[in-house]
Amino acid sequence: MQIKVPKPSDPQRVLQSQTSAREAWRMFEFIAEFVTATEHLQAIHPAVAIFGSARTTPTHPYYVLAEQVARRLSDAGFSVISGGGPGIMEAANKGAFAGPSPSVGLNIELPHEQGANAYQDVSTTFKHFFARKVMFVKLSAAFVMMPGGFGTLDELTEVLTLVQTAKIRKVPVILVHSGFWGGLVEWMRGTLAEQGMINPGDLDLIQVIDDPAKVVEAIFDHYQTRGFTPSPSEREAELAL
Repeated sequence: MQIKVPKPSDPQRVLQSQTSAREAWRMFEFIAEFVTATEHLQAIHPAVAIFGSARTTPTHPYYVLAEQVARRLSDAGFSVISGGGPGIMEAANKGAFAGPSPSVGLNIELPHEQGANAYQDVSTTFKHFFARKVMFVKLSAAFVMMPGGFGTLDELTEVLTLVQTAKIRKVPVILVHSGFWGGLVEWMRGTLAEQGMINPGDLDLIQVIDDPAKVVEAIFDHYQTRGFTPSPSEREAELAL
């Protein structure tokens, strides 16, 4: 059986040409977004990214915990980066905003869901998700994962994959609240590692910590023998993101 593809009519050819031109011009949008973000955010090092649910209210224990973690990080000299929205993102920015180090929001344009929270010293807005995610990775010396949903899981697995494949340097990946994350870690150990889907040593990339003070200690412990600035070889590797 042979599939016959009909030849496009003249109007279809015009539409295809217009679509191709639009896609080509979008490349300049991507470049402009990266250039703008890089210039705007180059002075926030060292920085720690905090991820978590957008659905938690200010009275929720997870919100309060995220605010405490962020304040301790800010007091320790780290800029704190969040997605700039509500919930845990707001808690992270609020905690950092009350401290001496910059509170940073990498906001995203969405049709209905997200508005920027009010606790940002430095704020930039992205149109494209992938550009925003690349900047999170390039800017962050550590990743703190608060309880969250699909978006938080997406960020967690992406960071772990980039470290595992040596696309970025090994950085602390800290899951805060063992009661929330314990089941996932046990599944990784009992299913992924047990069935050979990951190496058992890959689980060493993750730390589960409940105490905000211990989160800060774990980051400093990781960088005790080296600085927070990536080495030339690490910077070169990150260019391939």
